[in-house]
Amino acid sequence: MTQIFTDDREVIPVTLIEAGPVSVTQIKKKEKDGYEAVQVGYGKKKNVSFRWRREYRSTVPGEIKIGDKIDVSVFQEGDKVTFTGTSKGKGFQGVVARHGFHGMPKTHGTKKKHRSPGSIGSRFPQHVRKGVRMAGRMGQDRVTKKTEVVKIDKENNLIALKGPVPGARGSLVEIRG
Repeated sequence: MTQIFTDDREVIPVTLIEAGPVSVTQIKKKEKDGYEAVQVGYGKKKNVSFRWRREYRSTVPGEIKIGDKIDVSVFQEGDKVTFTGTSKGKGFQGVVARHGFHGMPKTHGTKKKHRSPGSIGSRFPQHVRKGVRMAGRMGQDRVTKKTEVVKIDKENNLIALKGPVPGARGSLVEIRG
């Protein structure tokens, strides 16, 4: 993340994203595939044509041809956009970190159980019910948020989105207008 200063001395936190260009790799038609969609590819990888490929449902696939490039020129400053990314993985976490449990008291006879979850079930029905919050893997969730485009650099294919964007550096983020 970085920040941009406006003319009236206001600070706006932004995240810079290299957005494309993405290439149209395939067009799915209703007659042949049963639905209409456009498949796009982004990023170069050794011995493979594209690193990432995604498919999006399209209502007007007739206007798009295979090989067309889509870049940041489709967005304008001030546009409201929706972006989707995968949050950072945090590995196996206990209930205090994962769900915000308070743990046991540090006094009154508690030994070696300060960060434990406590009771996880009742006497009946003699099994742990579904949905009980326990320790486990945290992060790596698909996160979708809405924000606005603050600035666009068409020469370098950079787009500045207001606020934070989920995921690590170099991870894939889908931006929809």
